Amino acid sequence: MRTLVLAATLVAPALIAPAPLRADPLTLALTDITDWKAVYGTVEARDRVPARARLGGILVTLTVAEGDLVAEGQELALVTDDKLALQRSALAAQRAALAAQLANAQADLARGEGLLASGTTTAQRVDALRTNVDVLTGQIGSLDAQAQVIDQQIAEGRVLAPVAGRVLDVPVARGAVVQPGEPVAVIGGGGTFLRISVPERHATSLVEGDPIQIASEGAVELTGTLSRIYPLIESGRVTADVEITGLPDRFFGARLLVRLPVGTRPALLVPETAIVTRAGLDFIAVEQPTGPALRTIVPGERLTLNGTPMVEVLSGLAPGDTVLTEPPVTSGASHD
Repeated sequence: MRTLVLAATLVAPALIAPAPLRADPLTLALTDITDWKAVYGTVEARDRVPARARLGGILVTLTVAEGDLVAEGQELALVTDDKLALQRSALAAQRAALAAQLANAQADLARGEGLLASGTTTAQRVDALRTNVDVLTGQIGSLDAQAQVIDQQIAEGRVLAPVAGRVLDVPVARGAVVQPGEPVAVIGGGGTFLRISVPERHATSLVEGDPIQIASEGAVELTGTLSRIYPLIESGRVTADVEITGLPDRFFGARLLVRLPVGTRPALLVPETAIVTRAGLDFIAVEQPTGPALRTIVPGERLTLNGTPMVEVLSGLAPGDTVLTEPPVTSGASHD
């Protein structure tokens, strides 16, 4: 009796265990997939603007270095010219002398007008005094205008950032002599984009607006859009720009691996879950009249189609074959 109870206990789980579910079959057909070309792109600044000195002189202060972030209009350096201060002092002395002459001329005019009212002097004399006052007033105004020009030249010694961004290069040092128009710093601003160079045999395959994949160590991290294709071919290569949201601007000139769509081709695709790997070989269960059988395949590129991980089959299957998306777990499956 004890032996019969033990045998029933061992057989019962096998009787109540559910039968393995059979996966839905899939009839294979050729699907057009995109061919991708791997090239390197370079991170570029949208605006690469030099901050130039507007005044020639000595660079007395320099407040930025490579890599600093600056705001538009921020003072980067100061250039001074000692001759301007001397010219400003000379104009101030001339104005003081003319101001004294003007005060004397105005007093003479006031006395002349009093004498003219009493009939002691002539109107011609008074007119001459009035003209002298006007001439001195005009000369003082001219000196004031010249002083404003010099003040503006002194103010132009402040080198300002033309755009907001990161300082890419500072080609001068404090204490150097700079000329008008000489760059003091180069600012990269306005955001970043990726510039790529593609062999000309792929030029006709490039279309503005195509999606671009940016990969790092084999993993796709960012996606972009092909925004501009330049018509000039140089050294057998076509230049194009890729717009990418979130592209870092810490390092300009950094190289990133880019995958470009260069065409389409037909391929046999199967779900990734349909592949069984045994002893280093890949198999797929194929529906046959006698039942499912494992067939050896050579897998190719892995991609995602409509959110489903798919694998390209290079050999071992043909269009029209019916495969199981999830191979049944059997120990006696035959092999083709």
